Order: sequence, then C-alpha cells, then structure tokens
Amino acid sequence: MVLITGATGLVGSHLALHLLENNERVRAIYRTTSSIEKTKSLFKLYEKENLFEKIEWVQADITDIPSLEVAFKNIEYVYHCAALISFDPKDEKQLRKINIEGTANIVNLCLAYTIKKLCYVSSIAALGNLKEYETTITEETEWNPELYHSDYAISKYGAEIEVWRGYKEGLPIVIVNPGVLLGPGFWKTGSGEIFTKVQKGLLFYTKGITGFVTVNDVVKIMTQLMKSNINGERYIVIAKNISFEKILTTIAKALNVNSPSIYAKPWITEIVWRIDWLLSTFFNCKRRLSKDMVQSLHSENFISNEKVKRNLDFTFQNVEVYCNEVVTFLRM
Repeated sequence: MVLITGATGLVGSHLALHLLENNERVRAIYRTTSSIEKTKSLFKLYEKENLFEKIEWVQADITDIPSLEVAFKNIEYVYHCAALISFDPKDEKQLRKINIEGTANIVNLCLAYTIKKLCYVSSIAALGNLKEYETTITEETEWNPELYHSDYAISKYGAEIEVWRGYKEGLPIVIVNPGVLLGPGFWKTGSGEIFTKVQKGLLFYTKGITGFVTVNDVVKIMTQLMKSNINGERYIVIAKNISFEKILTTIAKALNVNSPSIYAKPWITEIVWRIDWLLSTFFNCKRRLSKDMVQSLHSENFISNEKVKRNLDFTFQNVEVYCNEVVTFLRM
C-alpha cells in the first residue's frame, strides 16, 4: 500500500488520482474533514468520483508522531507531498516546524517501518546558487549558506537534509524539485491563483524568468522514479523556463481577456511590498507581497531539466498548450 502526505493539495491529490487510475492501493493523510473536500472536488472535476471512494483516509498530522504511526501501518511506499508554502516572514516558525520537523518525522517513521522507498517533493527554491562563471542551475549547483534565502527556501533545503540523513541510514529515497506548478482545481492558492487573477483582470506583470511544469508531469515522474531502481538521487522537474510576462499573456489569451499591460518595474514593487508590510504590521493583515516574492518575480533563473529527461527518457507537456486545458477546467 502507498501512503501520501499532502493528499489534499495540488500535487498530492493529482498523485492519488494517478495512482488509483493505475490500480494502486492508496492511503492518504488529512488534518481536517473540510480539507478532504478539496480532493473530492478535484476528482469530481475529472469525473472520477468513483476512484475517490477508494482512498483510505487517516486523520494525522506530520508534526504529530502518534497519529502518524497509525497511518504507517502496512505501508510499503511513501510519497511525502505535505508542506507549508509561504513567503510571509511571520510564518518562519511554522515553516520550520512543518517542513523540516515534519519531514524528519516522516523519515524516522520510514526507517522504523522499513519502508521500501520514499519520494520527497521539494522545490526549485531549495536548489543551489550560481557562481559567477555559471549560467544554469542544475541538481549539482551548490547551496551557498552565506547568501540570502527566503524562509521557505531554507525550510525546504532543511527538509532535504533530513531526507539525505534517512538515505545515509539505509532508507531508499528520491527527491523531486518541481518548478512553478500549473494545474486545475485549487484556484485560491498557489499557481491556481494566477489563473483567477488574470481572469479578473490582472493589470501588472514582471519580467522575471523561472521554471514552469504541469502537475501531471510531476506525478508521472514521481511514480516512474518510485518504480525504478533509482535511489539516492534528486531531480529538477520543470518543462521550460518562461518569463512571468509570457505565462500571464498565455493564460489571458486562453481566457480571452486582456493581458496584463503595465510593467511593474523593480522600484515599483519595492515600494509596494513596503506598503504591504506596513498594513500587515499595523492592521494585522495577511501579507500579499513580501520582499521574497518581489525578488522571485524579478529574478531571471535558468534551470536545467536535462537529468530527468535523460534518465527517464521523459518528454514534458507543452506548458502553453496545457494552460488552455486548465482554463477549460476553470470555466466548468
């Protein structure tokens, strides 16, 4: 049997669907009953409600070991997708607790229950930093602890260290580092929010560049790696390096709405995130734009996907074409 943490998120829910479509037995962790509805809604979106009923749900929290022990009984393979994604400095403690401590708990239980293999979903945020003579980020690019990193990046890097610890103690592992994920069903969070904002008439764009990938490709690569003899490796999972300007324009065209037309220059976003900080500080509002987010929106990162293409002979979906598919779901 397969255990999925984070099965109520974008990757985890799509992974559960993919595994069930391939006749795998799936146990999934949930924290609250309401969170299960997110996964149920996704299955309904794909018209796969019959498969949803086959999931064995166990209420647990990755920061609570006793509840996890119940979830690990009779499990052979573990996909660890659960994580907190936040660029709000106020969430630093939670990021470390959930992403690092939570992952350490998963690793320890994998070792205790002699799990056959663990797949950890990390992020391109945890990749290394280019040196002056380097131009492309790969799996071998070294992390420079002396450079500035967001709390989220640090937490994912710290989680990877826990997974590597498990590997050294005898646990078979693979790590995937997805780029910006594109997929349907989660319109109020993550990349799903990009589609809804463009639909409502987003005016601003930036020219930063990063790696994008479809959620379908991510889960396919995860399952291929788990079924393979590959052990002790990490893989960058992106389809293409694209500018935020281009991805927003692509989504706007698919939605048949006006593309964002105002270039938010770096100095503008520098002012805006400071205003956002003031509002958050004095009115206790949730941060909408942090310094870390601004930095990522303007950074030009060229990331390589050659390793996963070479080792798995994998062909990625066309991201621009996939945006049209996601828009179809948004209109349903």
